[in-house]
Amino acid sequence: MKINTLLIANRGEIACRIAKTARALGITPVAVHSEADRTARHVREIGRSILIGKGPASESYLNIAAVLEAAKRSGADAIHPGYGFLSENPDFARAVEAAGMIFVGPTPETLERFGDKASAKEAAIAANIPVISGSEGALSDPDAIQAEVLRMGLPVLLKAVGGGGGRGQRLVSDAATLTADIEGALREARSTFGSEGLILERFLDHARHVEIQIIGDGDGKVLHLFERDCTLQRRHQKVIEEAPAFGLPRELVERMAADAVRLGESLHYRGLGTVEFLVAGDDYFFLEVNPRLQVEHPVTEAITGLDLVALHLKIAEGGGLPLAQQDIMRTGHAIEARLYAEDPGTNFAPSTGDITHLSLPDDIRLDSGVEEGDTISPFYDPMIAKLIIHAPDRATALNELARALRRTAVAGVETNRAFLSALVSHTDFAAMTVHTRWIDAHLEALTQLAPDPRAAFYGALAAVLYVMQGRQDDDGNPWRNRDVFTGWRLGLGDDLADACQRVNLARPGETACELRVTPIRRGGHFTVYDADDTPLVLSVEKIGSEAWRASHAGESLTVRAKIRNALIEIETDDACHLFEAAPPLAFASGDAGAERVLTSPLTGMMIKVLVAEGDEVNIGDTVAILESMKLEISIKAAVAGRARNISVTEGAMVDRGQVLVEIAEKEEAET
Repeated sequence: MKINTLLIANRGEIACRIAKTARALGITPVAVHSEADRTARHVREIGRSILIGKGPASESYLNIAAVLEAAKRSGADAIHPGYGFLSENPDFARAVEAAGMIFVGPTPETLERFGDKASAKEAAIAANIPVISGSEGALSDPDAIQAEVLRMGLPVLLKAVGGGGGRGQRLVSDAATLTADIEGALREARSTFGSEGLILERFLDHARHVEIQIIGDGDGKVLHLFERDCTLQRRHQKVIEEAPAFGLPRELVERMAADAVRLGESLHYRGLGTVEFLVAGDDYFFLEVNPRLQVEHPVTEAITGLDLVALHLKIAEGGGLPLAQQDIMRTGHAIEARLYAEDPGTNFAPSTGDITHLSLPDDIRLDSGVEEGDTISPFYDPMIAKLIIHAPDRATALNELARALRRTAVAGVETNRAFLSALVSHTDFAAMTVHTRWIDAHLEALTQLAPDPRAAFYGALAAVLYVMQGRQDDDGNPWRNRDVFTGWRLGLGDDLADACQRVNLARPGETACELRVTPIRRGGHFTVYDADDTPLVLSVEKIGSEAWRASHAGESLTVRAKIRNALIEIETDDACHLFEAAPPLAFASGDAGAERVLTSPLTGMMIKVLVAEGDEVNIGDTVAILESMKLEISIKAAVAGRARNISVTEGAMVDRGQVLVEIAEKEEAET
């Protein structure tokens, strides 16, 4: 059956990605959106989009009836679910087919088999694939789970049977937190995946995560498209993916690929899927199957030259697999980094808000679902973009990815850009001596920014450019003279410190500091003083509409600079430096009593309030638990006292910065 109109039941970068290939195949894409996504990039790019509900995914992208109604309204022949949301839901796939449309993905029976981790493990055992030892079947009784964990011995991994994409996994390594860990795992399984069932597995320390991309025609023909290494993870979610897997014996990888193909053949697999393994030494073990298109599919496309979405759609139309295994070749090395709106310094908490500035390299593959001016909402995954590099070898790919990250700048939300840069440049990753928990063991070092030896120069240059831009806006102020090189000059002597214009400058996410810029001197020279009165002398010359030449200490550098409102972006061939000018005193320290007022760090839902009015609270106690973007965030007390003025209840939505509870001093509370 030929697909003429395709409804894309997803959002963000994957909706844009699927639409691009659909159009290339002559298929008309139609989008869906929630109220929160009315003006989202995928809505703008795809052109036609149908509203399916409110902001929360449960009321929109997970609403099967609303998605089906949108498909019927659009006249769609098929629905592509992308990844996440309904992509692995067998009830959705069955409903799509019952409505006379094509579900672009595996059969409902396959989704049922692989969507449940316990069932998937049974299928692997039946296919004679090595599996990790653990519980037999799923458990939902807390007492039974606790007894099984103690029987197995710590550490143990608790996994929601319906989990996927790194979600629904919790490592238990301390018996003291076992009860709370089980409660949290069951709660997450229920709220996120709709099932309380957990399976328990022995935790493999120092293992690598390697997955095999498979594709099947639904009639028994299954091929593999080589492997991807996804070892670098935080909170069981992938951060950087690459292909092929560096440093592993090809014989071991080929055995994994053969097992993955055999598993797919045993179920007459249809469409794209990924069979995931953990590699420990010379052994490997089945982990799970993701029966859908993966976030990291671009690295496989890069090394094979294949369009996986195009193959996916052709199979859905009944066109089969126009390939044989020997036809699939790989070239070079590909690597992908996921740029997220999140703060690595606060346990990767998502960062919501408007993207006020977005600068990404234009000479690499970028898969993105947002643009400058878009909003990172609390309802969905906070991905900004995927940066994909394909190079002749791994060393070159790593170097090019490091350069691409240096040329990336985002303002308005916190990002993991610096964290990704630290990962890519780390010697352990270069040697591939990392494992799935390696980030946890090195988190402090990876989230501490290394000092930039040229930071003072770029800060001084940004301050000068900001001042010069301001002078071009108003002739009435002698500091703002349109001819900045021949205009007013003050204090032609040596001491200009008292004639400075003050600029409070900061890189996004960092504390502002005050710089003082002197008036221009002969030869176009400025002196910039930092907070310690250390002077830096530089000259600045405009040589184009956005081009400048800056000289300092005998070195000349040509840069491109964009100044918009309070944002100053300085770009070189190798990096992008972003600064924001803050109002005076914007960086002053807050009220000393602020730590007694607990506010919400994000927009989200309160899923647990653990204190009542008047309860005694100690330093470090968890007062409430917030859920934002499927992440549970514990809000802890920084001081001791008694809880009062509790302004939230369980199930309530809260805004970022909203006051939740006050911690009064015990004497004050008793009075």
